[in-house]
Amino acid sequence: MLAETRRTPVVQRGRIIALRFHDIAYEIDLARAEALWTQHAAGRAARRGLLATPAKAMAYEVPPLNIDLGPVSVELDGITLQATVTARLYDFGALTLAIALPVADLSWADFTRRVNQMARVLAGEAVWRERLAMVRQVVAGALIRPGDASLVEDYLIAEVNQLDTRLDAAALLERVDLVELLSGETRPLSMAARNDLLRRQFSYYVDDLVVLTWDRAFLYEPRGDSDVADVLEVANVQLLEMRYYDELLDDELPRMNDLVASARKGLNILAARRYAGLARRLYTLVADVTELTEKVDNALQVTEDVYLSRVYASALEQFRVGLVSAAVDRKLAIVRETYTALYDEASGARATLIEIAVLVLILVEVVMALVRY
Repeated sequence: MLAETRRTPVVQRGRIIALRFHDIAYEIDLARAEALWTQHAAGRAARRGLLATPAKAMAYEVPPLNIDLGPVSVELDGITLQATVTARLYDFGALTLAIALPVADLSWADFTRRVNQMARVLAGEAVWRERLAMVRQVVAGALIRPGDASLVEDYLIAEVNQLDTRLDAAALLERVDLVELLSGETRPLSMAARNDLLRRQFSYYVDDLVVLTWDRAFLYEPRGDSDVADVLEVANVQLLEMRYYDELLDDELPRMNDLVASARKGLNILAARRYAGLARRLYTLVADVTELTEKVDNALQVTEDVYLSRVYASALEQFRVGLVSAAVDRKLAIVRETYTALYDEASGARATLIEIAVLVLILVEVVMALVRY
């Protein structure tokens, strides 16, 4: 009996989900993308919200478009396994690619090994590059101001749905060591590192468990009715988008400073026009970034589901979405202040031109009056 209580369980049913996130456009017309994909014979497409959570408790502000990309062969440890590939398009320009590998009848050690093998194999680019190119080609007509998709985020989810013995979350944590699975490390970690790795744990029922880390998550969900994986995906998408706008503003600020310095060189009759043109450009940038970041911030609306809300908030904190978002806000504030200063200078330059014109007209009138007399 003692040996049975200490025996590590066998994973009878579960899956490993590898996620990759790209920013592919300023915006995506999801209705147009769905129509384009429907004309394409490679798979199915549909708009849907969260499956297990009532809409009044948590919902997408704009449900993304889900696309079935068909099967793919994954070779792990000399064995060829079949996985499924899906894509998800968000209206604010993000694309998620997901490769889901089902697992069955694996010892815990083999399950952990397969998770780590999956991470290493999918670190390669080929399988992702082909699917990314196919999706972008098919829905090209729905992409508004398409980008180069060079910014990438990755995440790995190990999900267990059934064990060979019924265990609650506490018993599972006593029977298995999640550290190697969550870290990918085979060498022993320090106690501080272990504690830090395992500190974000969540359970709603006694027999479910979520453990979050920076680049991986473990889900123990015997009922298979949780939307935690979707919530983690949205948090990663928000990180991706905030990083995109942070880098965009990083590139824009030095360019803006150069343009402002160039506009301020010399004082001539074109200064007002240069100031006004640059101010309009900066205003457009602020408006575009503000509109899209608001969409990203509101991608998932949380009201009544306290459990998913806690998981979602912890994921945002773990991924440091708030810090990147704050950096974006600070840079936007600099652009806004520069726009305001340029607008004021443009207004001042126009006023100066008007004053000069009035003085010239008065001088002309005086000269003409003197000539007549």
